[in-house]
Amino acid sequence: DEVVIGVPTKFSISQNYPNPFNPVTKINYELPNDGFVKISLFNISGKQVASLVNDYQNAGYQTAVFNGSGFSSGVYYYRVEFKNENNIESMTKKMLMIK
Repeated sequence: DEVVIGVPTKFSISQNYPNPFNPVTKINYELPNDGFVKISLFNISGKQVASLVNDYQNAGYQTAVFNGSGFSSGVYYYRVEFKNENNIESMTKKMLMIK
C-alpha cells in the first residue's frame, strides 16, 4: 500500500482535535486550489468572537490552531470560508471547550 500526498481534490474541513478541548485545539482543512481563506469562531448565540485566519493561502493541507485560554467554557462554532476564482465554499462545525 502506498500513501500518496499531493494536492487535495476537494475543499473540506475536519472536526477539530481534540474535541472537547482545554484550552488549545487544531482545525485541519484541505484546499484544492489557491484562494482566500477565512476562519471565524462564533459563540452559541451566533456572535463572532474571534477570527483565526483571514488570508490568501496556497492549495494543500492546512492547520489552524485555536487557543481558548481567554474564553469561557461552552459550545462554539467555527466556519471555514474558501474563495477562489471559480467559486465560494464554506463549512461550519461545532466544538466544545471544557475548562
